[in-house]
Amino acid sequence: MHDDERSPSRRSLLCGAAAAGAAGLGLTACSGAGEEWPKSPAAESEAVGIGSADSVPVGGARLYRDDRLLVSQPERGTYRAFSAVCTHGGCVLSSVEKLEAGCACHGSRFDAGTGKVLQSPATTDLPEYPVRLKDGSLVVGPAD
Repeated sequence: MHDDERSPSRRSLLCGAAAAGAAGLGLTACSGAGEEWPKSPAAESEAVGIGSADSVPVGGARLYRDDRLLVSQPERGTYRAFSAVCTHGGCVLSSVEKLEAGCACHGSRFDAGTGKVLQSPATTDLPEYPVRLKDGSLVVGPAD
């Protein structure tokens, strides 16, 4: 069978249908592994500068979709960084409200302060990465 004769995968069909439905809402429904986004954040293998520490609210979190990172500041001056790739289906998390992050693909929710699963279908916590303050900016990943 030639490449152009293969039928699309179930995931491609479902993501296409979900994306079409979400298009009217301005959402990207499926950004799973091997598609729009690589599965792992770059912070797994290298240090990633993500900007000013002031951009992460105290008692809240910020989603860095392009870097596939979720960074929280549960209390003033304490930062934690996690993968923003949902451990259920590989979609990039889509929302953050205070210290709770959600995935639009299947409804999983995570505690942005601990990375723990709050709502299934995900059953595995978000991987955590080291984060440090350097000259007022946050750097996530292994030390230089």
